[in-house]
Order: sequence, then C-alpha cells, then structure tokens
Amino acid sequence: MNAATQNIGQDRLSVGAALREAARCLRALPHAVPRLEAELLLAEATGLARERLVAWPELALEPAASARFRGLLERRLGGEPMAYIRGRQAFWDLELRVTLDTLIPRPETELLVELALERLPADAPLILADVGTGSGAIAAALARERPEWTLVAIEREADTARVAADNLHRHAPDNAVLVRADWLAACGRRSLDAVIGNPPYVREQDPHLARGDLPFEPRGALTAGHDGLDAIRRIAREAADCLCPGGLLALEHGYDQGPEARAILAAAGFRDIATRPDLSGRERATLGRCRLLPSWPKMVP
Repeated sequence: MNAATQNIGQDRLSVGAALREAARCLRALPHAVPRLEAELLLAEATGLARERLVAWPELALEPAASARFRGLLERRLGGEPMAYIRGRQAFWDLELRVTLDTLIPRPETELLVELALERLPADAPLILADVGTGSGAIAAALARERPEWTLVAIEREADTARVAADNLHRHAPDNAVLVRADWLAACGRRSLDAVIGNPPYVREQDPHLARGDLPFEPRGALTAGHDGLDAIRRIAREAADCLCPGGLLALEHGYDQGPEARAILAAAGFRDIATRPDLSGRERATLGRCRLLPSWPKMVP
C-alpha cells in the first residue's frame, strides 16, 4: 500500500472522508484537478454517479470499493492519465474508449472536425480518410455530424485498430469503416475528397516527452523524426495522389510548426494553403486544396 493512501484502506470509510483524503493526496500531483479527479475515481470504483457521491457524503464505502478506489488513486499518483485509468475520454460530443495503445483525444484536435465541417459540403456523398485514426475520434465525430459522408478510418497498428473499430461501431456504424494500412498506401489514385489527420509530430528528442501524460502514450503515435515532420511530409505526398482535384487536406501539427507545414504542402503541390489557430491562439492545423497538375488527366472537380 502506498503510504500516501493508507488512510483510504480503513474499513467503512465514508464517501466524504474518502474524497477529502484523495484530494489531499492529489494536490501533490502536478497539473491534477484534485477534487474533480477524486470524485471521478471514486465513481469508477463504486459504480455510482458523481452526483450521488457528492449528495451522500456520509455513505459508508464497502471494503471492496475502498480497495478499488485506493488502487485507482495509486495509479493516478504514479502519473497515469485519468483517461487510461477510466478507459474512456470525451471528444466532440462522444465518449470514446481509450487504452494504452491509443493517444488520448485532446480538445485541440476538435479543430480538425470544425475545419472539415466548414470547408466541405454537408449533403454531398463525400469520401474522407482519417489517416492515423488512433481511437477513431475524428472519423467518429465527422461520421456522426455528416450522415451523407463516408469516413475511412486508417490505422496501421493492430491493437490500436481494434480500439478504433469498437468506437466506430458504437458511434458511427453506418458510414464509417476501418482500414488497416500504412498511412494512405491502401487508397487509390483520386479516390478521396478529403484527408484529415492528427499524425505524430513531436520531435524525437523533445523534452516534453518525459512530462505529463506523454510518457504513458504510444511513442510511435507521438514522434516523427528529428524535426517531428516526417509523417506530415509523407501524408502530403500521398494525399496529392489520392485526393480528387480540389480535395481538402487538413493536418494537425505542433504550435511552432506552421511555417514548415505550409512549406511541405506547397512542395507537394497544394494550393489555398492556410493555418488555423487553436483556442489558445497557437497555430495548430494547416490545410490546403489539391490542384490539377499538368501531368494529371483532365478531370471534372
């Protein structure tokens, strides 16, 4: 038993006392939200809603629930992200299953969903690829918002793909499919109307990899070469071949990678290139339109 949590091992501890003690422990964890996290972990351990726990602080915990709560709290005190402990994470208006095989969906990635909804016709039967889908967050959100679209969620890793398949089955069973592939290798020439993605973009030696949630997340879904741009370079090249003329490419990247991302899209032949900031005002996603090059056959957009 962790010394910091030993009081939670007491028999018949009340809900109120357990929450106070857990919040006290969590105050030592950087970036934690002590009271909220204590309530979420206790709800997980007991199977009771947070609202009931708050409303009934005098409720006595069963020994088995106390033991579960202590175990969850010790995992959190060890730095494990709440999303992995609980096995789920909110994204857009969905609750997604997540595991140690997937990145934790983050609010800034919702910008990609917004861009697709803004830039593409809602009622057209479009085909979009969510490249490197991870948990399937982007594909599931877009499929729910646009029933006329078909979302192709592409994932290379088998364990990650199983999680994505489960999320797509629960949230978008009718118009989202999972494809096991390496980036866009499985997509035919001029077969897509849009490519959306949150690829790895962290530099291999970035010190942030040792901080916060990142040590627990799959390294291959975070890093992409010495400058973090290898995946974006490859996706831009492949998307230039897979997209229909005028097709949309939108990729998330690091807050300081906007200039490089724009240059990569320009080198791959994209036009109307722009970068959009996230809610904190930092450059977060770069997009462009596929253009008809002289070497391509004439096609009607």
